[in-house]
Amino acid sequence: MKVLIAVTHLLGTGHLSRALTLARAFDAAGHKVQIASGGFPAPQLSAEGIELIQLPPLRSDGLDFTRLMADDDAQADEAYLARRQLALCTALRDLQPDVLLTELYPFGRRSLRREFLALLEAAHAQPLRPVILSSIRDILAPPSKPEKAERADAVVAKYYDAVLVHSDPAATRLKASWPVSGSLAAKLRYTGYVAPPAAGPHPQQAGTGEVLVSAGGGNVGTPLYRCALDAARLMPDTSWRLLVGGSDAEMRIAEFARTGSPALLEPARKDFRQMLCHAAASVSMCGYNTTLDLLQAGTPAVLVPFDAGNETEQGLRAASLAPLDGIKVLKTAELSPETLCTAVKAAMQAPPRLAGGFRFDGAARSVEIAAELAGGRV
Repeated sequence: MKVLIAVTHLLGTGHLSRALTLARAFDAAGHKVQIASGGFPAPQLSAEGIELIQLPPLRSDGLDFTRLMADDDAQADEAYLARRQLALCTALRDLQPDVLLTELYPFGRRSLRREFLALLEAAHAQPLRPVILSSIRDILAPPSKPEKAERADAVVAKYYDAVLVHSDPAATRLKASWPVSGSLAAKLRYTGYVAPPAAGPHPQQAGTGEVLVSAGGGNVGTPLYRCALDAARLMPDTSWRLLVGGSDAEMRIAEFARTGSPALLEPARKDFRQMLCHAAASVSMCGYNTTLDLLQAGTPAVLVPFDAGNETEQGLRAASLAPLDGIKVLKTAELSPETLCTAVKAAMQAPPRLAGGFRFDGAARSVEIAAELAGGRV
């Protein structure tokens, strides 16, 4: 079975990370898989063994997802967007996939709807139309207007065979963040969480006894890092380590170093998941992938949901996790060095947290669903 995954990350790297996990699951099951990636390269993510087609990249202008920036840091013009669309449709025609997955669309990435619709039309024009699936996380950004949900419903009804919801329905159902109509409900397939296998211990036990502070792979998180730098001074008996992500990580690390904080500073690490197994606590935002890392590792955690620009996704996810042992939630408005230290100490003193019976086999289950829908194709 041949599979094409179309994904564009615009701010952080969580969308691409999840697509890579899905791709590895398809590859492990013996299927040929390609990822058409439309965001900027993310070297901190391992794409080893995965055929990745890099489209002309885009990023959002900060939190403005309607203003898309090209690789020359200018706003993408029509010619640039047309090159992306051509490259995406060419990837489809060259591979002739049995399964096409669009990550997030049509529930998001509306600023890219022209290229996604062109891809869907090209897929439907194939001699043997591929099974078409939408791949979405547990919590979506709720639609600001009913019309947006209605338009997504219409696109799903016209083009899609199913919607893969990468959540354990025992924890979170799509209706918590998105209006689920009767027609949409009929196409939902809950897969469980899409996570790589639990990382297990670090061979050098890196991170032992430390408070690990992270903010994903994008360029956000500076307020959280600055607060952590000051909080580290208030807990001199505990080591704090800041793992700084984003394309400007080195510049921000140099800036943070000038504060004289005792916290260790370094770029985001590929062995972060293993470090969590030994950490005294984690301080992070509440993105999908980081949340799953914390649940798998059982690390005491302080979650500071990203809420800039009226973002609600991470706040909804954090609220669903707040009742678990060893998880404390701080809103951005409540964040200070003192409140952060209080939350870290409370998380560290809480009873140990187990995985709680959540399903983390969403990638394998997604492969099974795609294969079932593709029928006897090989």
